[in-house]
Amino acid sequence: MPRVKGGTTTRRRHKKVLNLTRGHAGKRHSLYRRAHESMLHSLDYAYAHRRERKGDMRRLWITRINAAVRADGLTYSQFINGLTKADVNLNRKVLADIAVKDPAKFSSLVKLAAEKLKN
Repeated sequence: MPRVKGGTTTRRRHKKVLNLTRGHAGKRHSLYRRAHESMLHSLDYAYAHRRERKGDMRRLWITRINAAVRADGLTYSQFINGLTKADVNLNRKVLADIAVKDPAKFSSLVKLAAEKLKN
């Protein structure tokens, strides 16, 4: 069986790694060994942060809702409690979107929640 040299395969593999590390600082995008380490870490972070992003977005929505509710004289927890008592089933993403895009409609939701808290 003839000997097969692996130059083309190795070059392709190296180029793939170096393309994935474009934009990394220093030698982490130009030297294969450093680039490979950098690539492994970056892929690891990307995997973990895709999951973290869900919590980040929820925190952002809650902050936006809280700011809009406080402008109408309630706290976030009171508002959510009032909506629950009023059987309004809107998630935080939708509530934050309404708060930003349609403040008048959001104010009516806050009033509804405040009425249900008094009763």
